[in-house]
Amino acid sequence: MKRPTYMPYDGSARPFTIGLMPLDPVRWIEPDDDLNRYLAEKARLANERFDDIFVAEEGTETAQEEALDLLLAHLAERHPATHRQDISALPPLFKAGSLVQDDLVLMRRKPDGWHLVAAHVAFPSSWSLREKFGRPMHEIHADVPGFGEGTRNAALITRIFDSLHVAQPVERLNWSINTTADLFLPVSKHRRPPYAEAFTLEERFVRVERQTLHKLAVSGDILFTIRIYIDPIAVVARHPRAAEIAVRFADQLEALDEHQAAYKGLTLQRDELVRKLRALCSADIWPLRRERSLL
Repeated sequence: MKRPTYMPYDGSARPFTIGLMPLDPVRWIEPDDDLNRYLAEKARLANERFDDIFVAEEGTETAQEEALDLLLAHLAERHPATHRQDISALPPLFKAGSLVQDDLVLMRRKPDGWHLVAAHVAFPSSWSLREKFGRPMHEIHADVPGFGEGTRNAALITRIFDSLHVAQPVERLNWSINTTADLFLPVSKHRRPPYAEAFTLEERFVRVERQTLHKLAVSGDILFTIRIYIDPIAVVARHPRAAEIAVRFADQLEALDEHQAAYKGLTLQRDELVRKLRALCSADIWPLRRERSLL
């Protein structure tokens, strides 16, 4: 079992915070050994559920082309081995998304905020692209605790988007827990059957999102990328820092309030997840937990 690429649940990133960091443009797109599997799944979804994974408003074609050109230039420079030309007549943003493991979203400034105006999202994390299409960011985040309309975070996101510089893209990490390693998860956790009471850490998967934001120089739109990484939680036990990561992961789960736990679909399984993660911690790691809890 390979080591996870990103582990924001190790205490390096707090849940339900914006947590944006400057992004080195060299690291924008990060193809790996799973590239072909991801692209094959995107191709399958394009054939079977095109309308569920691609949307675009009229008048976004130029911005889509700008996003495609930006991505092609980056791939040709940094990842020529993964680069291929697509001369089909499909929309530019769809073609761009078909080249990489990341999903792609175009956000455009309108009088009432930044709206989702075009997207190729094959791997949503418990949300429907059709339901979010055309809506402003504060409505897209309406059910996220602390991020709905009128909240400080909603206002801060608007200011961040307004002030984003072309020369300085940013990134953030997010995580969730699921009962499946499927990439395509369009159904909200609130609409899924309840979790079984008994489970192992091999049967629970941590889903990490690496998100980046690029301001497009010509259109002024923002290109939002979302790369999904999925690992069974059991992978923590095989990490050289297993005890440290497990205790910090458990601490983050315990720190979620009722609304946050419900949003992440953890209400019925959080206590058992915490217990299993604590079981990975050796006795000599507990002083670290007490020390961290005082920070």
